[in-house]
Amino acid sequence: MILFDPLEPPPDAWPIGCDCRTYIEGIARAGATAMIPNVATRWLALRSDERVYPVTVNDGDYGGSYVCLPHSAYILYARAELDIVDTGWMRPLLRALITGADRLLRWGDVNRIVHVDNWMLSTNLHGDWQGEDLAAIGAFLTERFPDHAIAIRSVDGWSSPALLEAARRHGWQLLASRQIWVTGDLEKEWRPRRNTYHDLRRLRRSGLMIDDFAVMSEADAERIAELYHLLYVGKYSPLNPVFSPAYVLMTWRTGTLRYRGARDAEGNLLAVAGVLVRGNVLTPPVVGYDTARPQSEGLYRIATLLFTTMAAERGLRVNGSAGAAQFKRNRGATGVIEYMAVAARHLSWRRRAVLRFMQILLDRIAVPIMKRKGL
Repeated sequence: MILFDPLEPPPDAWPIGCDCRTYIEGIARAGATAMIPNVATRWLALRSDERVYPVTVNDGDYGGSYVCLPHSAYILYARAELDIVDTGWMRPLLRALITGADRLLRWGDVNRIVHVDNWMLSTNLHGDWQGEDLAAIGAFLTERFPDHAIAIRSVDGWSSPALLEAARRHGWQLLASRQIWVTGDLEKEWRPRRNTYHDLRRLRRSGLMIDDFAVMSEADAERIAELYHLLYVGKYSPLNPVFSPAYVLMTWRTGTLRYRGARDAEGNLLAVAGVLVRGNVLTPPVVGYDTARPQSEGLYRIATLLFTTMAAERGLRVNGSAGAAQFKRNRGATGVIEYMAVAARHLSWRRRAVLRFMQILLDRIAVPIMKRKGL
């Protein structure tokens, strides 16, 4: 097993045909913060047998995107969501719990953490990784980072069931993170829906032209980053990863993400989706549209069609990530609880106790609310 700097790899660090090499090297050359401005992390690569995993290392900083910082995911994002979601009489209680959990997680130094297979996306896909090397990875990284928790984001029983079971079997703590919306068979669960019919009709009548970006200019990359920012950062949360134009262009050039857009008659890009495919699962880390346009134009519906049709054309399953729950349910998606798996046995009793308390709190309070409210 080898942990290395992608820009200074030891001999034979990269296995032949490594599917993530160009992405890892692309981030390393520019720097994580240049690519994703609200992320500050050490960016490394871990080789285990014939696999290479992107690894992020954080030493306790606060305030950046949740893709590297659990405190942002469980406290800052939850606090913002509380102002949006109708929790009724429970709101004061939940606000007090979040305030208490904030202090607890800081006391437990939760952001001193190493993430494995962290692509720094809202949803990491783990492909065919079944966790067969999980015990070895945990032992290797805890020896090198004895003061850091070791974690894997975006583990669930639908996209990565074997990895989830391996984490449970090897004693990793499973902290519920959110409810994601998934569709296994688009032809049976998505295409027959009335909402899908209306979405497709809206696209046909819009007069917009589909662009699969055989060529992507710097202006295209800037516009894609802008459309994504308008929706996911401006409308949703500044804790979502902020993708720069350089990131968009790099992921297009390397083929890490595949992009599809919708342009008007003048060639203006009005909606876009960028997708990651690993194994037989597709997820859309980049979705955006011109939020200044009238809602009657249905651009959000068109943006979601862009990635769903990409999946349908290739017979892929869709991990639609979290958010817009009712919209996704109306189009055939079902909810699945996603977890962050954490190896913490090597940490102090204080930090282990904090993580255990958070696990109980999430399982007994957060998960039932997610399921009941359909969040």
